[in-house]
Amino acid sequence: MATTTARPVRSAPTVPRPGTLLRRQVGAVLRRRREAQRRTLRDVAAAAGVSLGYLSEVERGVKEPSSELLAAICRALDARLPDLLVEVADALYRLEVATSGVPSVIALGTVPVAVPAPYDIAVGEAPDGPTCGSARAA
Repeated sequence: MATTTARPVRSAPTVPRPGTLLRRQVGAVLRRRREAQRRTLRDVAAAAGVSLGYLSEVERGVKEPSSELLAAICRALDARLPDLLVEVADALYRLEVATSGVPSVIALGTVPVAVPAPYDIAVGEAPDGPTCGSARAA
C-alpha cells in the first residue's frame, strides 16, 4: 500500500475583500476623528448610545455599523455623515490607486463637490424647465 504525503497548500496572497476594506476604513476615519477631539472611547460610546466594546470593534474594523448606528456615532463626534463617507471614499480611492500599480490621471485628494443654490421659487410653484410625469396644463 502506497503512502501519500500531503503537499502543503499554497495560500493566495491575502487581499482584503471589499466589505472588509470598507469596514476598516470607516473604523479608521471614526478613530482619527475621535482622537483629533482627544475624546475617549467611553465618552463617545456613551454619547452615541452604544457600548464601549461595540464602538471599539467598529473602530478596529471588526464590526460594520448599521446606517442608524453610524449616524449616531457621527452625531456623538459632532460630524456630518456625508463628510465621513466622503473621507472614507477618498481613503479607499487612495488605497486602490496605491495598490493597483496603475498611475491615476486624477490627482489624489478630496474632490470638491458643487452644492447647488437653493431654488428661488414659491411653495407649490414648479421650477421652469422639464417636469417629471405628465405635462402641466398651460
